[in-house]
Amino acid sequence: MPNLEIERRFLLANDDWRTAAGASQRLEQGYLSVDKERTVRVRIVGAQAWLTLKGYVSDISRSEFEYPIPPADARHIMRTMCPFVLVKHRYRVPYEGSVYEIDEFFGDNAPLVVAELELPAEDAPFARPAWLGREITSDGRFTNAYLSRHPYGTWAAK
Repeated sequence: MPNLEIERRFLLANDDWRTAAGASQRLEQGYLSVDKERTVRVRIVGAQAWLTLKGYVSDISRSEFEYPIPPADARHIMRTMCPFVLVKHRYRVPYEGSVYEIDEFFGDNAPLVVAELELPAEDAPFARPAWLGREITSDGRFTNAYLSRHPYGTWAAK
């Protein structure tokens, strides 16, 4: 299937990943739709912006279509159409041939930190660093779309 994102997500067992992390990027994400079957997102990273559409395939896979848009348009969409905006810093951490993307959330989603790993197939093997904690791929509460409406900091039992 073209434009397929296959991704596994994890909580972190500790902060040891920070020693291998490069510089972070600040990401701002606003959501226009957060249905399980479809998500529509606007993202700003630095001086670039994208409109992204995702469709549910399985807990691990989603169809994904991403289009660059003018940053001024993205800011306007976030300000006028997105009731909730996520702010996070993303770090890229190489480990045994893979690259984990670590998202450190701010604002109402702090102190949540999540590791994501994109894979070529749902059953693809991958190396698990010691700092990788519990897998949360199938727990919809940890999707960015869900967190945009139900911030981690407001959860009673984490």
